[in-house]
Amino acid sequence: MQYALLLVTILSLGQTEPLGPGDHKRTITVDDLKRTHWIHVPPKYDAKQPASVVLALHGATMDAKLMQILSGLNKTADEQNFIVVYPNGTGLIQTWNAGLFPGELTKNHPDDVKYLGKVLDDVSGSLNVDKKRIYATGMSNGAMMCYRLASEMSDRIAAIAPVAGTMALEKYEPKRPVPVVHIHGTKDTLVPYVSPERKKDTPVYLKFLSVDDTMRACVKANGCSPTPTETVLDVKEERLKVIRKEYAGGKAPVVLYTIEDGGHTWPGSPFNPTFLGLSTRNFSANEVLWEFFRKQALK
Repeated sequence: MQYALLLVTILSLGQTEPLGPGDHKRTITVDDLKRTHWIHVPPKYDAKQPASVVLALHGATMDAKLMQILSGLNKTADEQNFIVVYPNGTGLIQTWNAGLFPGELTKNHPDDVKYLGKVLDDVSGSLNVDKKRIYATGMSNGAMMCYRLASEMSDRIAAIAPVAGTMALEKYEPKRPVPVVHIHGTKDTLVPYVSPERKKDTPVYLKFLSVDDTMRACVKANGCSPTPTETVLDVKEERLKVIRKEYAGGKAPVVLYTIEDGGHTWPGSPFNPTFLGLSTRNFSANEVLWEFFRKQALK
């Protein structure tokens, strides 16, 4: 009787039946396009307590399930008790409309900002979500999409953690300063650390910034000092040098982790293909992004 009453109440509010711990495949329709996403709910999830949410956006040629495997975020979510959502891009090679395509080309791609907003609506309608603690991370093209979300959905995204993907926007103008932690390897050949426009085999229609230019845009938007505090991390038995730069003094922090000689990888993951370059084993992107996220919340 009580469950039936709860279900009627939820439906009357336009929400779906509540979810429990586990992996849930969801389908929603946005602009007449049917799209899917996966929601991972940790075992310790308590419907009485609002939970943090991390959007995890896959790279080009990947999908939600591959992002789940590559990142290993389910394990981190289970340990730290937050919800992870793995949306799917569109197209034959599964990409995000992150601002890569200038002019008319952008208009021919789905409105992924709108789609991801609807994904968050679905998550909030089926779970007890702390709406002040919704975050976004992503790999490569998914990282680029994080910057677009920060720019256009700063009222819902508390912080972002792009990995191996830079800004692909003509303008970065979030309505509120968005905290950013960025992780990138200096020998990334797909999204180069420096001057991607000079890379001969990069298609001319792909437009994205270097890491330094991306950080400058974030620093400007957040009002941080352009001169960072630099620290070389002491990561036990790590073969690659990791440098942390923090741009302080602004309304929201901007932090950059540079992996010297690192490739196009998800640091700390055991599933990085060798052809994408070297990766760290003892420096974990998951640990860094969650340590950063848990200190950030919408006001």
